[in-house]
Amino acid sequence: MAQRMTSGSAAIVETRSVSLVEVLDRVLDKGLVVAGDIRVSLANVELLTIQIRLLVCSIDKAEKIGMSWWRDDGFIQSSAIDERLARIEQRLDAMAGGERSADPRKRG
Repeated sequence: MAQRMTSGSAAIVETRSVSLVEVLDRVLDKGLVVAGDIRVSLANVELLTIQIRLLVCSIDKAEKIGMSWWRDDGFIQSSAIDERLARIEQRLDAMAGGERSADPRKRG
């Protein structure tokens, strides 16, 4: 960011370097929205439309604007991950004919 100061006929330019940490702090505090549409057409016939919406902000800021999808997302919560791992282990046991133990720590 440069500030231009005029002193008579000479111009003095002051520069201030901004660190990456300061930029990230400002983006996470205020938020950053990137939005765009991609359309693929052939002979004026729209074949594909992709709408891209990206919001980059801190969790606190997201909650202030009413976003909290991660609280209810089963893919993120650890209990849901444990349940999926248990189902995968059950399927592996069934495929292996029960050779594997249900608890991997009990294997000998």
